[in-house]
Amino acid sequence: MMQIKQSPVYTIRRWLLLGLYMFGMSVLIWRALDLQILNQEFLQEHGDARALRVVDIPAHRGMIIDRNGEPLAISTPVNSIWATPRKVLMSEMDLSPLAGYLDLSVDELNILLKDRVGREFVYLKRHIDPVQAEKVMDLNIPGVSLQQEFRRYYPLGEITAHIIGFTNIDDIGQEGLELAYDEWLRGTLGSKRVLKDRLGRIVENIESIKTPKPGKTLELSIDRRIQYLAYRELKSAVNLHHARAGSLVMLDAKTGEIMAMVGQPSYNPNNRTDLRSEYFRNRAVTDVFEPGSTLKPFTIAAALGSGNYSPVTTIDTRPGYIKVGDHVIRDIHNYGVIDVATVIKKSSNVGATKIALSLEPSKLWDIFSSVGLGQTTGSGFPGETAGHLNAYNNWSEVELATISFGYGLSVTALQLAQAYMVLATGGTMLPLSFHKITEPVAGRRVISMEIAGQIRAMLEAVVQKEGTGQQAAVTGYRVAGKTGTVHKSVAGGYSEDRYLSLFAGMAPAADPRLVMVVVIDEPQGDQYYGGQVAAPVFSRVMSGALRLLDVPPDDLPALTGTIVAGKEIPVEILE
Repeated sequence: MMQIKQSPVYTIRRWLLLGLYMFGMSVLIWRALDLQILNQEFLQEHGDARALRVVDIPAHRGMIIDRNGEPLAISTPVNSIWATPRKVLMSEMDLSPLAGYLDLSVDELNILLKDRVGREFVYLKRHIDPVQAEKVMDLNIPGVSLQQEFRRYYPLGEITAHIIGFTNIDDIGQEGLELAYDEWLRGTLGSKRVLKDRLGRIVENIESIKTPKPGKTLELSIDRRIQYLAYRELKSAVNLHHARAGSLVMLDAKTGEIMAMVGQPSYNPNNRTDLRSEYFRNRAVTDVFEPGSTLKPFTIAAALGSGNYSPVTTIDTRPGYIKVGDHVIRDIHNYGVIDVATVIKKSSNVGATKIALSLEPSKLWDIFSSVGLGQTTGSGFPGETAGHLNAYNNWSEVELATISFGYGLSVTALQLAQAYMVLATGGTMLPLSFHKITEPVAGRRVISMEIAGQIRAMLEAVVQKEGTGQQAAVTGYRVAGKTGTVHKSVAGGYSEDRYLSLFAGMAPAADPRLVMVVVIDEPQGDQYYGGQVAAPVFSRVMSGALRLLDVPPDDLPALTGTIVAGKEIPVEILE
């Protein structure tokens, strides 16, 4: 058999190709070893740096609930759209669908992205609904992602707006108790390490770094049933009398808890677009006013405390006016010679003036100060004002006279309610609280029990026949209270046609459980007296609240023939 001899060229070519193949295989094997073994940690770090991210886990803000566990503020999960502008612009994708979901034009979106191109994180739209979020992510635009957040929701809307307040878009308290207890309610963010794809979307949770800590629940003293009742009746009265504004405060006389607090005009914290900031303030704690005749019980308390007066001491109010300095102080009618109790019942300015002028100014000031006038209540509500009470050594004779029937000092509705609570408790000052209280509360005695009881008896007469507050009566319950009709101060003096209509009182009078103050600002029309405007609101709200709380009636014989709220009351018996 003949053997074919290979040429040297062929042999060289074969070995060259084989050598090159072996060299290439060696390089690949070496590279694989280098990548997988020798430099694995270095390369893994760089790979992770491009795909692994540490992201925050939002914390759930604590709920706000009423005294019965009903929600007043809750947080619900929502999505927000964010982007890395550089990645979005580099994708060169059509951004018109995205702009449409964001309610922007394409030019506006491009300007937004270009102006922030150096940032890694820019919100495009906050708190969107799930359907819209899904549509945005279906666009698959690189650099556009979703982030879970929480949005605050208020089930009762404007009914509790002035107490609860609201949070901003970052879930931080801005007004009301949301602001006052922001640290208590706000949770602590958590964090986790995640794997993201090239579009910036989370494709896998790698590990939890820090567990989020939700905020604490805030349990309030408010009863949402009574809050709604108070809101409804106050709003109805403000609308009926075309008033400028109104406030209502109700306290539990046994604990100092704030059971209801409403104001008009109100606002919806779930939709704050086009609202003015003046609607946000809680008028019951921020707005001050002269209390007028609602202060007379404390003038009488000072008189009784002096030892020179008793409920049956007579005062000559003839001829229905008195001149003090250059000023004339008048009553609506000439009440003649009346006793101290009738000064309250008829709301006699002349009687209060004569009593005050016979006392040392310090006696009046001590009583006013001891029941909390001229100082904040300590409720802790943001923006609460202290009102104004001048030092007694600066009072002129005219100021001593006018302050006796509630002019020349200023109070808030909450302060006035706290002062009346002293009468309801038998002379003890209790701290006010927006928290639900389950333990007995220690108070501080500021008026003797005997004097507080005597004043309460006088205030009962105000709501009875021939009293100025008959329309505050509550069927089946004894009510003690005082009307007030205040001329509003204006530049240069007092207005002749702008009034505050007030009623402050308590029930049941035998053993008061609830104290309430109603303020109607500038009612229009022929009815503007406190007994006509504010007293009926007191009656309806107090009636409902006593029944909701199952407070036993203390005036059962009066169930027949009792004066019903809403009955026409002759103007001549009003203050």
